[in-house]
Amino acid sequence: MRHRIPLPTLLAGFVAGCCAAATLLPAVASAAPVPSGTPSAGPAAKADPASVLPKPLGAFLTASPSSEELAPVAAPLPPALLGQVVMGQPAGTTVQTSARPSSASSASSPVAKPAAAARTAAAAAGCTPADFGGRSGADLVSYLTGASTDCVNTLFNVTGADAGSIFKEDKMLTVTKALQAQAPGYTGDNSTGILQLVLFLRAGWFVQSNNADAVGPYDGALTTASRAALDAFFANPHRKDVSDANGTVLSEVLVLTDSANVQGSYLDVYKQVLSSYDNSYNAFPKMLKAVNSMLSAPLWRGNWNPDFAAAVAADPSVATALGSFALGHTDLLGTANEYLDVNAGNDLGRMAGDGPKVEAAVKGQVKAVLDGAQITGTTGPLYVHTAFNANYYDGGLCSYYGTCNLPAKLTAAVLPNQLVCDNRTILTEALSPADLAAVCASLRGEDTFFHNLVKDNGPVPGQYDKNITLAVFATRADYLTYSWAIFNNSTDNGGQTVMDPTDPNNRAVCVMYQKAWNDGFTANVWNLNHEYTHYLDGIYDMKGNFSTEISVPNIWWIEGVAEYESYAYRGTTDTQAMEEAAKHTYKLSTVFQNTYGNSDTVRTYPWGYLAVRYMFEKHPADIYAMLGHFRTGDYQGGYAVYNGLGTSYDADFDAWLDKCAGGACYADGPTALFGQSVSGATVALTDKSVQTGSGRIASWHWTFGDGTSSGERNPSHTYAAKGAYTVALTVTDDTGRTASTPATVTVATGSGATTPPTCTDQRTDALGKNCSRPGLSATAGNVDYLYVYLPAGTSTLKITTTGGTGTAYLYYSESTWASPSSFTASSTNAGTAQSITVSNPTAGYRYVSLYAKTDFSGVTVSTQF
Repeated sequence: MRHRIPLPTLLAGFVAGCCAAATLLPAVASAAPVPSGTPSAGPAAKADPASVLPKPLGAFLTASPSSEELAPVAAPLPPALLGQVVMGQPAGTTVQTSARPSSASSASSPVAKPAAAARTAAAAAGCTPADFGGRSGADLVSYLTGASTDCVNTLFNVTGADAGSIFKEDKMLTVTKALQAQAPGYTGDNSTGILQLVLFLRAGWFVQSNNADAVGPYDGALTTASRAALDAFFANPHRKDVSDANGTVLSEVLVLTDSANVQGSYLDVYKQVLSSYDNSYNAFPKMLKAVNSMLSAPLWRGNWNPDFAAAVAADPSVATALGSFALGHTDLLGTANEYLDVNAGNDLGRMAGDGPKVEAAVKGQVKAVLDGAQITGTTGPLYVHTAFNANYYDGGLCSYYGTCNLPAKLTAAVLPNQLVCDNRTILTEALSPADLAAVCASLRGEDTFFHNLVKDNGPVPGQYDKNITLAVFATRADYLTYSWAIFNNSTDNGGQTVMDPTDPNNRAVCVMYQKAWNDGFTANVWNLNHEYTHYLDGIYDMKGNFSTEISVPNIWWIEGVAEYESYAYRGTTDTQAMEEAAKHTYKLSTVFQNTYGNSDTVRTYPWGYLAVRYMFEKHPADIYAMLGHFRTGDYQGGYAVYNGLGTSYDADFDAWLDKCAGGACYADGPTALFGQSVSGATVALTDKSVQTGSGRIASWHWTFGDGTSSGERNPSHTYAAKGAYTVALTVTDDTGRTASTPATVTVATGSGATTPPTCTDQRTDALGKNCSRPGLSATAGNVDYLYVYLPAGTSTLKITTTGGTGTAYLYYSESTWASPSSFTASSTNAGTAQSITVSNPTAGYRYVSLYAKTDFSGVTVSTQF
């Protein structure tokens, strides 16, 4: 895997629906240029709060581990929403913040699987919208408490008529009163189905906020009933139990106080949760989630509720509790649980803007946190989050806080080195003067390469952004900590280009970071030439802002040309594209329809590269005709150029792919390739590099991902500890040309089992080659669905499950979503250790599932092929 710019953000990814084509995977959003914004220096510049009010949170979802290569992106957001996006969540968890309708049910493709929060089967018998919409009164309550939580979670995604039939106020009142009736008997777990009632109510508030016309209004009667139900729950002493069973329920109830917009009534509850937390909670992940649910929902979003602000003004001790929490738990910073401390600072800084009375009570706590944290080092995340929100929402006290012009202050501290390179300003954390000069030279040369490639006639008339800043952080960790607060970019990505050529006050920015290993980019600046191509494309080829640019299916061009130029300009081989060419997965006419909503990472990047390269080599006149329309803002006309080709180029493209994979598309000079063989803690590496054209490969340099390296051609290396390491090979030919390729090597010490690295696809139900999905769970009777794409020539597929607790049966199907009633192979041992081996499977999508014979959690599914 190499670069990858942005494929949905936490927000944008939920706005986009699943793709409709039967064999295509849904995508995640884009990384090309998007409109930018700048943090405000004070209240005068704030947007109307009603325009940025964050809506109730949706379902908690399983998230892929953060990846440098696979990178969702979002347009820069108003501070209210940006704060929500960067609000920390437990590892492997994200939260739905926008409506995401389910797709239609079908068994032919992974796309057809319903988009439920826990990847469950929404269309399974007994779990359809009609099953809920057709019930009322005691029948609805009984049905809810008997349903699985995964089933109820599907309701967060209903829309239109389904939303209206399920969540009218009379049904919400019925379920709210049922919650009130159950709450006094709460036993600290979900033995009575109380969690399903809470989830239904959360889903109702969420769906109504996104489908108000279909659902209708909610009035004071529901608010009053909600308070009564919540009062009954919080009066039960078991809600203070420190256990995962209670944490699971408590987390959702705390969010419900926010969903129902009654946060001001529960300050005492919030204070108790804050003051009760200590490190003993760390043994109970669900209790940590409960604490964080309070921090990321009512104590964040409540600040937009006048009743909450009035309650804080009357009793500001909740702010004292937040400050004490933030300063008292700085030991969490730098650990997997640091999100708790950071989110306390996030809330405290936001709360300071709730009016003069709250400001007077809170400002001392804010200043104490800022004075107790440094901008750089371990406390950096706490400082940045607290300062950003205080600076925006309470900007009148920026001198008191020391946060005036916060972006400039952070830039000075973290990006102190600068080089002006023509119309480019390069800001960097750690690039040496020689590296800065090399980056400048690379960008200058890319200008010429780009103009020769697209044959433009100068900048698109009437647009701006003629100057650009390139910000380069030293590490991904620093990029995650600081870039969003300086540039208002989302950070769940591998870098972002932020620009709006239609705004005279905008200055384009490419935000990037250096990789820890040689990635083939100048000075190891990840995505340097790909991101810069987005900027050039936006200035010279595309009229309008980013939303206008993507008004037609043209992602094959936007991402494909950036990928193609990045490799062609650097004179290196896109080895992943070569691997894909040999598979013949897509027709050219299919790639032409790429959008950020219907394309996965592979279809977007390597196949975009192949399509753009083919068109430049075989049909450049079509590209120039298309760009002629794009440059005038006629995107429909540009789309008509290639859409009108239909399938006429498909056969030739298919033949070209064979030649490309056979060596015709390898860059002149060296291409770094290698194989690996692992035995225990030792990996044997075999050079398979090729030289194209004149010259010969003269030297090899390996980095093993543990701080060691070798200059041998075929080295062996023994690791001190088991794990997954990035091994990178750099080859140099006798003329000085170099090429680099990384790969993951997973080793085990002794006889211990090795878990492959986590799969990197943004879809959390997607498996991949020699990778794993950890932390899977389901309640008894439910199914967790996954899938894998097998390339042609796969001789053996092995699927295993390990770890965790409970009993999870493993099922495999060649043609449809696997389940206990539809499978071609199964493993049904007691416990969670299962294994299926499939010999000589054909190419295409194959389906895997875990059926919960009993409740299971913490299970890892791994593939080997």
